[in-house]
Amino acid sequence: MTNQNLYTALRAAFPADLDSTAIETGDSPVALHYTWRDLERGAAMLANLLGSLALPPASRIAVHVDKSVEGLMLYLAVLRAGHVFLPLNVAYQHSEMAYFIGNAEPAVVVCGSRNFGWISKLAFTSGTQHVYTLDDDRSGTLLARAAHHSDEHTPAHREADDLAAIVYTSGTTGRSKGAMLTHGNLSSNARVLKTYWGWRSPGTGKAAERAGGGDVLIHALPTFHVHGLFVASHAALLGGSRTLWFNRFDPRAIVARLPEATVFMGVPTMYVRLLAEAGLKRQACQGMRLFISGSAPLLAETFRQWQERTGHTILERYGMSETLMLTSNPYSPESARRAGTVGLALPGVGVRVHDPKGRPLPAGEIGGVEVKGPNVFKGYWRMPEKTADEFTTDLWFKTGDLGTLDDDGYLTIVGRNKDLIISGGYNVYPAEVEGYVNEMPGVAESAVVGVPHPDFGEAVVAVVVPKAGATVDGATIVASLKAKIAHFKVPKIVFVDSDLPRNAMGKVQKARLRELHKTVFVG
Repeated sequence: MTNQNLYTALRAAFPADLDSTAIETGDSPVALHYTWRDLERGAAMLANLLGSLALPPASRIAVHVDKSVEGLMLYLAVLRAGHVFLPLNVAYQHSEMAYFIGNAEPAVVVCGSRNFGWISKLAFTSGTQHVYTLDDDRSGTLLARAAHHSDEHTPAHREADDLAAIVYTSGTTGRSKGAMLTHGNLSSNARVLKTYWGWRSPGTGKAAERAGGGDVLIHALPTFHVHGLFVASHAALLGGSRTLWFNRFDPRAIVARLPEATVFMGVPTMYVRLLAEAGLKRQACQGMRLFISGSAPLLAETFRQWQERTGHTILERYGMSETLMLTSNPYSPESARRAGTVGLALPGVGVRVHDPKGRPLPAGEIGGVEVKGPNVFKGYWRMPEKTADEFTTDLWFKTGDLGTLDDDGYLTIVGRNKDLIISGGYNVYPAEVEGYVNEMPGVAESAVVGVPHPDFGEAVVAVVVPKAGATVDGATIVASLKAKIAHFKVPKIVFVDSDLPRNAMGKVQKARLRELHKTVFVG
């Protein structure tokens, strides 16, 4: 039976010349060039290291490291070894990591050396047997141990329905959920996007005249996130394409490399910051084929400014941790891309809009967005009841987003259920942040909302009500939260008020809070 391990599909797409450059670093002191053979050998040694540990089948491998090419090799190694990759945002702090490690029970944890002390204690206390370090300067115990292993490895046999990754997405109750993604989920979505976005492999198309042939991707997204790890990385690997790799987003440096590239993927915040660079001109973008935006709504103003400055029309798409990519504006012609929409359902994906009672709605009416397809996840890790709740009786996944479909099938997302905030492309769930705020001395209650922000799309703000006789300082709360939760979740401003607006049933009216503070960042 054919091996459905995603790594085998990615490896089959490597170009014939394995000594050609696969990845070039764009922000290291000296540019590093990784060949396709380097990726193959590095992933093999890491996979053999995992194999030497005699781990149970499909063990979770939790990874909390800064972005690096070696981190990508580790992802490939986990796939080919047949285990389950668990990417974690490096901004996660002690309480968050304690939950993830306790819930996932990883057999191996890999972290940055600066965090080894506290993360290793959490891991060993939870029963994890192996903790390694990996830093973005190619140092750490993981690579040192892997160097002693063979650079040849036969990928483990996996079926399409076998787990490949677990991606945690915060829950509105404050309890994070692990979305289980299979080899089939990842493979099917990668193949669809390769075709739909007109990906050019080496030796085909006009791009073959530049940079060794084929598409050249600028990769500036984080790799703990679906967008950067699965969409961008899979596209380049499956296309056999060269990548200009940035460990951190640097708008000026990226603008300088645009003439060498053909594809850029980013979140709206990145496009706003690139527009602030004087060097962003049509000449710099004349060789570019495609600019893609996702993970958060793109403002129509940003869409228009990008067209005027570069001559290119940004392609918006829509996806989730649980489903990978669902819809996309058309690749061709560019004139078919519509500002404010996330486009059409991708081939093989079903998208519908239903009312709260599960009845289909006509074009133009707002309802809950539901989806179905081979890209939709297997369920939430160790949460069978939650999984069942999130699917309809006919097995469509309820995204929790509100949207409309027009007569042409274009989807527009108009809101999000349960007050989800997307700040700089990252999901922030108010209930989780409120839980931390409410535990602080002197705080009676709090409400967290998202308000418009010119850079991040939305910014997190909190309104706090002090206990009787207590004095609460907003700046102190912000400082305390920075030591407890990821910085993108920390409110940029904490307002102190005597009470919170409520309806007749006593429910906090967050819409009123958003209206009250909507101009705090945009004037």
